[in-house]
Amino acid sequence: MSFPRCTLLWARLRAGHRAGHRAVVCSALRAHVGPFPGALGRVPAVASSSSSSSGGSKAPDTSLFVPLTVKPQGPNADGDVGAELTRPLDKNEVKKILDKFYKRKEIQKLSADYGLDARLFHQAFISFRNYIMQSHSLDVDIHIILNDICFSAAHVDDLFPFFLRHAKQIFPVLECKDDLRKISDLRIPPNWYPEARAIRRKIIFHSGPTNSGKTYHAIQKYLSAKSGVYCGPLKLLAHEIFEKSNADGVLCDLVTGEERVTVDPNGKQSAHVACTVEMCSVTTPYEVAVIDEIQMIKDPARGWAWTRALLGLCADEVHLCGEAAAIDLVTELLYTTGEEVEVRNYKRLTPISVLDHALESLDNLRPGDCIVCFSKNDIYFVSRQIEIRGLESAVIYGSLPPGTKLAQAKKFNDPDDPCKILVATDAIGMGLNLSIRRIIFYSLIKPSINEKGEREIEPITTSQALQIAGRAGRFSSKYKEGEVTTMYREDLRLLKEILNRPVDPIRAAGLHPTAEQIEMFAYHLPDTTLSNLIDIFVDFSQVDGQYFVCNMDDFKFSAELIQHIPLSLRVRYVFCTAPINKKQPFVCSSLLQFARQYSRNEPLTFAWLRRYIKWPLLPPKNIKDLMDLEAVHDVLDLYLWLSYRFIDMFPDASLVRDLQKELDGIIQDGVHNITKLIKISETHKLLNLDNLPAESQSHLSGPLKSQARRMRTAKTVGSKAAEPPSPHATGQSLASRLVQQGLLTADMLRQLEKEWLTHRTEHGKERTESGTYSKGARRKKKGPDSD
Repeated sequence: MSFPRCTLLWARLRAGHRAGHRAVVCSALRAHVGPFPGALGRVPAVASSSSSSSGGSKAPDTSLFVPLTVKPQGPNADGDVGAELTRPLDKNEVKKILDKFYKRKEIQKLSADYGLDARLFHQAFISFRNYIMQSHSLDVDIHIILNDICFSAAHVDDLFPFFLRHAKQIFPVLECKDDLRKISDLRIPPNWYPEARAIRRKIIFHSGPTNSGKTYHAIQKYLSAKSGVYCGPLKLLAHEIFEKSNADGVLCDLVTGEERVTVDPNGKQSAHVACTVEMCSVTTPYEVAVIDEIQMIKDPARGWAWTRALLGLCADEVHLCGEAAAIDLVTELLYTTGEEVEVRNYKRLTPISVLDHALESLDNLRPGDCIVCFSKNDIYFVSRQIEIRGLESAVIYGSLPPGTKLAQAKKFNDPDDPCKILVATDAIGMGLNLSIRRIIFYSLIKPSINEKGEREIEPITTSQALQIAGRAGRFSSKYKEGEVTTMYREDLRLLKEILNRPVDPIRAAGLHPTAEQIEMFAYHLPDTTLSNLIDIFVDFSQVDGQYFVCNMDDFKFSAELIQHIPLSLRVRYVFCTAPINKKQPFVCSSLLQFARQYSRNEPLTFAWLRRYIKWPLLPPKNIKDLMDLEAVHDVLDLYLWLSYRFIDMFPDASLVRDLQKELDGIIQDGVHNITKLIKISETHKLLNLDNLPAESQSHLSGPLKSQARRMRTAKTVGSKAAEPPSPHATGQSLASRLVQQGLLTADMLRQLEKEWLTHRTEHGKERTESGTYSKGARRKKKGPDSD
């Protein structure tokens, strides 16, 4: 007999109820549904349907469980049945009962057995108490129990089943922990790709340093095959293979997140395709597949794409290109699939040497030099100083559009162009063919994001140093020998140490939850936000020792950004996987605006987009304008990316692509005149090239901070003779000069200011008090609350 059935029975009997009748009905109720537990020993029998075992899994991080709101019950149309069956409850007595329940150690221990740790127990109790105290009428069952406890006819512990039921309402994850663990079980990833497991693949690992010809040999196999797929880490690399294939007479399509190009005029797909690694198909059969830069399988954010390609590509031959550090991991991963790995080792085609002397001054630059910086601020500073010396430089950094990067690379490579110096970030590490004779590291300290999503400022790794240094003296360039050095003498020893260290072997490959897995999670937790779903998924996930779950901070950032917009879960998931630069406010607000338009079912037309970005745009007049144009280019990229997922809502991809090419030309002109923009920005104080590098070093600690200070001091001292003084140098404050020289950081300066103000305040108070007391004035002592 169910509780609703009992309620109907009581409703029929309520007109003739007296105290004796209540006892009879309660006895009848217990006869049908079992006894209400009067002692803790009987509680598990009532709630035994919920298993608390986790199968040996780690305990979940309960701080991720966000409580849902359970509203108190309002007045019931049928009246308060519980009160009619028993009597109205005295709220004061009920509060005492609840407080007693909360304090019982046995209840706390039993709650822990059901997954309610101290934090969850407290939150659940607060919600339970508010529900009981604020409801106009309670369910009959709990009303009777509370009444029985008031009359000592039941024990306070008898509340536990009702408390547990309420706890599962506000923390639904408690009800389905075992199901969630099964859904988030990421063990044995090879089994996710049955098509690949159905064929016997031949795996060839082309291992070698930069400029060793490893990728060339893999691409030759790709071009000679009847069908093939190239998977690269960058759009630039995919474009390069796309163009090379078609130039060699091998029809090849292009697939990136933002672009689809089919060379057949009738739209028929070619047998060959060049794509970014995230876009490769794991169901299409190929004769040859090439996965470039396989060592990126360890990347904290994107590693999952290389894992998916490695395990899932359906190709008779899979050619992997990358560092030797990935060989052991790849061999171990493919051992589980029964596939052997053939390793082909390559040596560098041209010699490269680390010089015994640093550059020390920009006066010592020569044609073919590339200065590598790890911040835009340093790029601006170095470019300006090169221009002051009457030299011309090309500039390449990560946030530039691909077209602009190629234009700058072409300018630098052109023997007839007066531009012979390149200033770049580590964006030159892959994807661009550059004729570089000497790599000069302006700094060896680079901000990075670790596996936990935390920002770190550390010296570059051996792998990064080798990748960048290897760009000097490439086989296809006019310089047949490469050289590597640093800008400052103090860094040269560290560079040699870094380059001489063995590259750490890669230990694990990245994984990523699929949309289907998140949908299944949402089925069990329908009222949980997408960001919270991701947190719980990652916490519950189980992986084998050779894998890790990729960092999903960017996904969660987008999820929180559009959380308030009504979207289906699948659509929301797609929006959150859109690649955006979360440091660009305009790009973030555009994602929000696009999602809002989508939710209103209003197509984002070309005319709407032109109005939104305020087209036409003017050429940049300063660095800020240039950065704004780069952000607009990213917004157009976002539109194109979404247009291939939601064709009806983003219908004008071809028009937007033409607009983007026009914008690329404007940005190219701006970068071509970047030193003029820098000069104007400095004049109008829109750019501070002295203090920002010092501020960026404030996060360093110990030896790294000392090294950074020495480096900054060396920059100042080493360039004093050669570089003209700043127009404001004569009027600089002592603090500004110390910060510029690296002897003070911005944080240290703020701390000194606080200490000085504190000292002045205390000194002033002492003077005031001494003057007052000397006049015989007596003050009344204030109480602690008088202020």
